[in-house]
Amino acid sequence: MKAVILVGGLGRRLRPLTFSIPKPLLPIGERPLLQIVIEQLRGFGVREIILATGYHAELIHAFCEDGRKFGVEISYVHEPEPLGTAGPLSLIRDLLPDGEHFILMNGDVLTQLDFGEMVAFSRDGDFDLTTAYTIYRYESPFGVLSIDGDRVRGIVEKPTTEYFISAGIYVLSRHAVDLVPDGTFFTMPDLMSALLADGREVGAFRIDDFWIGLETIARFDEAMQVLGSVSGELGYTPG
Repeated sequence: MKAVILVGGLGRRLRPLTFSIPKPLLPIGERPLLQIVIEQLRGFGVREIILATGYHAELIHAFCEDGRKFGVEISYVHEPEPLGTAGPLSLIRDLLPDGEHFILMNGDVLTQLDFGEMVAFSRDGDFDLTTAYTIYRYESPFGVLSIDGDRVRGIVEKPTTEYFISAGIYVLSRHAVDLVPDGTFFTMPDLMSALLADGREVGAFRIDDFWIGLETIARFDEAMQVLGSVSGELGYTPG
């Protein structure tokens, strides 16, 4: 089983931390985030990992090398300019045999997701693309009015709205990659839209357990607080 990890982002929202260190190499506890993700994937049977690099690619290379120290085989593709979350797939098209499914994920998420279960779900459903999703709850800080003309018909104090949000983890077939244009900024929402327009089905796999996207310093702080209680269930064995 192969996995592609997107590690080329600039990490703008984590500056100044990411001026000199790419976000995937920022530490969570005693280990860089990227090492945790790699060891988690290895725990679910992934042995070949492709890192899609961009910003500070040389530091990613120097840390991961060929992957042997993590028990996997690591190769690299490089974005000369940002290609979005799906665009880098055009760089690995020739590395994927027909009929093969693989994992694609952002390099800044931690989760208790069972990757094996998600891959099986995608294969069984014959989906060319399956996206993991989770529930995001937004609580309005205000009372929300229901207004009819110039009259108030009701008010709900600080209502909560739920959204299904992409978790930045996907399982794709080789056929989905054929819809990614070469050398073009192309996102996973673009790819999903292209698949749906082509009459193909896109699967949705719900994450009910721990998941966190590490977009900000506050989220890194949150991850460090909870990692001690969930690390043994992240699919790798702490050393």
